[in-house]
This record gives sequence, structure tokens and C-alpha cells, in this order.
Amino acid sequence: MTQTQPFETDSRTVTWATPGQGDLARLLELDGLAQLEAMRAGEMPHPPIMDTLGMTDMRVERGRVVVEMPAAEFHYNPLGSVHGGVISTMLDTAAACSVHTTLAVGEVYTSVDLTVKFLRPVTVGSGLLTCEGTVISRGRRTALAQAQLTDEAGRLVAHATSTCLIMRAGE
Repeated sequence: MTQTQPFETDSRTVTWATPGQGDLARLLELDGLAQLEAMRAGEMPHPPIMDTLGMTDMRVERGRVVVEMPAAEFHYNPLGSVHGGVISTMLDTAAACSVHTTLAVGEVYTSVDLTVKFLRPVTVGSGLLTCEGTVISRGRRTALAQAQLTDEAGRLVAHATSTCLIMRAGE
């Protein structure tokens, strides 16, 4: 029988605003940019995934979103680098939210796909990660967006493209 050795551990407590507390009817009276601005201002709760992953900032303007997050050990995979799913989540957040900023009152959207290219490893040494999402093309029913993730030194570490389906609320 093998005896396990105790490993040094760390812990983290995450708190978030319970989803559904915001007034969905009020949210749908705003266009997409105003919705994200209300979340940033604390007038509406932001998505819990931001707290779960430790995203620290989101700046928004029409057709463009920038999300920041310091790389942390709790993001690691077994090989000692930030898990690709964490990187993909940042890319998806920035790309999809850039589309969100273009929504008219009463419109909603969902991601159809996300294509990610990992270009270099990300570790705690990568520092503050910055992900910029921009809309490439916005049509009546679909939008194409891209996102670029850079480390604190400004090196491109990952890139993604995403297609989003745009619908009227309630469709």
C-alpha cells in the first residue's frame, strides 16, 4: 500500500452576485452597450464567471471590449501552466461581449462557435493578462468577432474567432 504525502495547499474564497437578481425586463430596455456599462457601474450584477476566474476589469465601447485578469496558480493545469479552458474563457468573454455591445434594445445573442489558437504558454510569470475583443462583421442575424490575449509584456499568447447568433428576446 502506498502512503500519500501531505502536499502544501492554498485556498481561495469566491463570492458573487446570485444570477437573476437584476431586473431582466429593465436590462432588455437597454441596448447591449448600456447593459454592459450598467454592470461595470455596479447598477446590475456582472456575470459570476468573472469572479470565479478572478477577472479584474472589463472596459467596453461599441464593438470593442477589453478584459483583464492576473494569471494565478488556481488557473493551472497538471503541467504547471494556465489551463486552456481558462484562456478560452477569456477569449470567449472578450469576443462575445464585443458583439454584446452592438445589440439593439430587445436583442440577445448566443455564441455559435469559438476557434482558439494557443501561441505560447501562460504562467503566473505572465502577469496581468489583457484580452481585447473586437467585432469584425455585424449582420442582422450573425456577427463575427475576434479576440487577442496578451501577457503583461505585450506578447500575444492566444487568438480566437467567434460567430454569434443574434435573436430577438423570446425567440
